[in-house]
Amino acid sequence: MARPVGGVNESVPMRLKAENVSLERGGRVLFAPLSLTVSSGEALTILGPNGAGKSSLLRALAGFLPLAAGRFVLDGGDPEQSLAEQAHYLGHADALKGALTAHENLAFWAGVLGAAPDRRASASALARLGLAHVMDFPVRAQSAGQKRRVALARLGVARRPIWLLDEPTTALDVSAQALFAGVMEEHLAGGGLILAATHAPLGLAAARVAQLAPTASLAA
Repeated sequence: MARPVGGVNESVPMRLKAENVSLERGGRVLFAPLSLTVSSGEALTILGPNGAGKSSLLRALAGFLPLAAGRFVLDGGDPEQSLAEQAHYLGHADALKGALTAHENLAFWAGVLGAAPDRRASASALARLGLAHVMDFPVRAQSAGQKRRVALARLGVARRPIWLLDEPTTALDVSAQALFAGVMEEHLAGGGLILAATHAPLGLAAARVAQLAPTASLAA
């Protein structure tokens, strides 16, 4: 299955595995050893109450947190790049500079993510999320929903096969949620894979579910 990523053998499916993974916070285990697999073209929705470790799991996959036990394995990816280098991570914060326009923010992120800043790429990414008209407006003048869509648009300015999304539809209205669902479906159809922590459905009909529960020590 083809993947929208250069430098990778597109005839080999990508498979991301967590093998007996556990995380700690403040010396306490967040969840029991967890094993899961996500392959090219698949989405996995990570569910669980506050404190279950959903965000921490995504941050560990992105390389921001160390594992207490277990390991992540990526089969079929670029052997010259780490898992983090092949992943988009989108957290709770929009990570935008308010004084810059939507395009300037996306151009900045394109550079950070290893892509050439390109006005046409910014325009295309924003248009797919219904934001072509705000391209040259400062982000500080935009609504919360518009800011979130600008943040989501960076998924479209640098091609990476793995999307790690933490509550991606926060602040989005129903129309914007539908647009983003379409963007995710296109990514999956191109052979990408998605892991998303969320409290609300993402509009992906075939998404699988992983349920996390906090350990007794943390939930008490």
